[in-house]
Amino acid sequence: MSASAFRVPGISRRDFVGGGTALGGAVLLGACSGGGGQTRASLITPDDARVGAVEDGRDATGREHRVTLTAAPTTLDLAGTTAATWAYGTSVPGDELRVGAGDTVVAELVNDLPDPTSVHWHGPALRNDMDGVPGLTQDAVAPGERFTYRFVAANPGTHWFHPHVGTQLDRGLYVPFVVEDPDEPLSYDEEWVGVLDDWLDGVGGTPDDVLDELLQGMDGGSGHGGHGSGDGDGPMRMGRTLMGAASDYLGGDAGDVYYPEYLVNGRPAGDPRTFEVAPGARVRVRFVNAGGDTAFRVALGGHTMTVTHTDGYPVEHREADALLIGMGERFDVLVTLEDGAFPLVALAEGKGRAAFAVVRTGGGSAPEADTRPEELEGRVIVATDLTADEGARLAEADPEVEHRIELTGGMADFDWGLNGRRHDPEDPAGNAFRVAEGQRVRLTFTNATDMWHPMHLHGHHFQVGADGPRKDTVILLPGQTLSCDFDADNPGLWMTHCHNVYHGEAGMMGVVGYSA
Repeated sequence: MSASAFRVPGISRRDFVGGGTALGGAVLLGACSGGGGQTRASLITPDDARVGAVEDGRDATGREHRVTLTAAPTTLDLAGTTAATWAYGTSVPGDELRVGAGDTVVAELVNDLPDPTSVHWHGPALRNDMDGVPGLTQDAVAPGERFTYRFVAANPGTHWFHPHVGTQLDRGLYVPFVVEDPDEPLSYDEEWVGVLDDWLDGVGGTPDDVLDELLQGMDGGSGHGGHGSGDGDGPMRMGRTLMGAASDYLGGDAGDVYYPEYLVNGRPAGDPRTFEVAPGARVRVRFVNAGGDTAFRVALGGHTMTVTHTDGYPVEHREADALLIGMGERFDVLVTLEDGAFPLVALAEGKGRAAFAVVRTGGGSAPEADTRPEELEGRVIVATDLTADEGARLAEADPEVEHRIELTGGMADFDWGLNGRRHDPEDPAGNAFRVAEGQRVRLTFTNATDMWHPMHLHGHHFQVGADGPRKDTVILLPGQTLSCDFDADNPGLWMTHCHNVYHGEAGMMGVVGYSA
């Protein structure tokens, strides 16, 4: 299957997103973009020669890493509960992929699922035709078919990958993807990856069942206007949704989906993962939030963490007792471990429950799964508290183009959108924001809704404010405005969307398109 073929016959709207998009590139390129009629030739397409030229200009090592990703049904044992799901292979998360910066990834996706699928590489600034968004950068890979992703992994950091089709992200189809820095400045004895997830597939129905329920609306929302930590009586379950999930850290409504389990590296609190190392070891932990509707507040009992990176880019080091991590975000920390057994707790923010693992450096009883370490109420760091490391900052420049993007909609009608418009697969360019290669671009996001949103931009890394962190995913609280600058150096058609999979699927997404 060619990455430049845009025909997607016989596929419904649900087959596309979780941040997905249109019914075909030809529709996109012939539609209006941002208030002016555009011709098919007016935007750079994924098969344009410029896409290949930019890829050829990346600093490549010549080394290749080949991997086969078989997407297939499987079953998980969640502390005695059998869950039918989909995964890459038989484990959740799938086996970690680790390469060096500049190495070429050659990943063959084998679709043994009953539905079309794709792989979106979340984090690396890769070539546009390998971005994995059906209808925008490639055809969906049909059941029984294969597709090979090939790209240079140019930027080091903690990344991950997942489908970009419907609600498939909220199944077990996700894998941590680490690109190692050949000039790594950090010093540590051990490294762990902690993938956090909210889980319902095969236990509380399917993600599609949840979306169907949410699309009926919630008569004014669930928990809007509420505040608190979510550690009291907790929210109320209403079918597959929640009423009253609330968090001060998230500005009110924390989330609206009921999850029976919360996982660390695929394991629930009733059967926790144990990380073991010698006492006194200095450990780098790479956290990835692979959830669908949950921010996690993460703490390691008895320890202070030093934040070193977010979304793959270094920041000025900052001590933290806990981290608030939105869906799609990644944080790297360093921690020097004491002697004993300690709780690693990822509180499902505002939802009253937690993912849980054990860090063991010595003897003693393991902490109980319902432990809530005091660090959860200490210095809680969010990404916007951080400052970019000097070497990671964008060069000073005034933006040559600015797009003001208002996040709109609400739970009452589940009508999430951008600038008052729900993304429409019949008119996919209605949310297109035009840029030109070489420009400094500013996306000014304003959250006009009553709920928080983790906004993600494909193919680029923006800087938050004048000296904030370099990111590809950032939390916007209700009423908050953030300016996100990036250099338009990766031509093609790129999604920007809410990484709450249900908000994106309902319409909170758009396209950043390069002018030809």
